[in-house]
Amino acid sequence: MSKPIYVSDKDFAEVVLKSEKPILVDFYADWCGPCKMIAPILEQVAETLGEDATIAKLNVDDNPQISRTYMVMSIPTMIIFKNGQIMEKLVGLRPENALLETIKKYI
Repeated sequence: MSKPIYVSDKDFAEVVLKSEKPILVDFYADWCGPCKMIAPILEQVAETLGEDATIAKLNVDDNPQISRTYMVMSIPTMIIFKNGQIMEKLVGLRPENALLETIKKYI
């Protein structure tokens, strides 16, 4: 069973940018209502995708460097990376089927 992983400013390049499979990074904050609403959706997406893709979470309050680098202005923002490249950027709450459909384009 796959679960979301947590990344930080320190390990972002190693974990996210070097990943050959798609990795969706959820930029969130603990105080953000919509972020709390999307968390269980992302857990289900991670479980459904299994080893085909990775779901990662990055707390914007604890990791401001990466958030600035990718110009995350509102949360939740989700960026899909593959081979170090941005494939797609999604801002705001999304239903599970829409997230799955979007990520599957890059598998």
